[in-house]
Amino acid sequence: MTTPVTPLVTPLVTPLAAGDDLLRPAPFRSSVMRIEPQWIDYNGHLNMAYYNVMFDRAIDELWLQLGIGPTYMKARQGSTFTAECHVRYLREIHLGDPVQISILLVGADEKRLHTFEELRHADEGWLSATSENMTLHIDMAARKTAPFPPDIRARVEAVAKAHGAVARPEGIGRKIAMPSK
Repeated sequence: MTTPVTPLVTPLVTPLAAGDDLLRPAPFRSSVMRIEPQWIDYNGHLNMAYYNVMFDRAIDELWLQLGIGPTYMKARQGSTFTAECHVRYLREIHLGDPVQISILLVGADEKRLHTFEELRHADEGWLSATSENMTLHIDMAARKTAPFPPDIRARVEAVAKAHGAVARPEGIGRKIAMPSK
């Protein structure tokens, strides 16, 4: 008689451990990226659309750390969609400039993530642009918003709590309006 073999199940997300970098009271930092030649517009600087490309690449790096990247979508049919985005362009970036994006998880609930991103020159540290976003968790089978699974929600809440200890950068909650006279 053979004993049935129980398959090993590898979790998609490992619980946050005390030494996990995401639990530090500091924004997540993306890898350093370089401005690509095809992203430069006729004004000789980075075209506005490509700021969003870089912000999106940085968010993808954070989502991997949170366990909500492509593997999560394939295995659990969950993903995220951006519901709202507010970008501020503060200083020109040019071809070849190295950039790094910091991401602060400003807040989260059962199905939303509020993030604030800063794109900085990676060598000199000056701020080029910010992006504030509201992202929704989506059940891809139903194509509707849905609560995060408990393991993901616990991870998101732990990171949001750690990021809550960070001083809020200037620009969070800004809106577009004509200057008052």
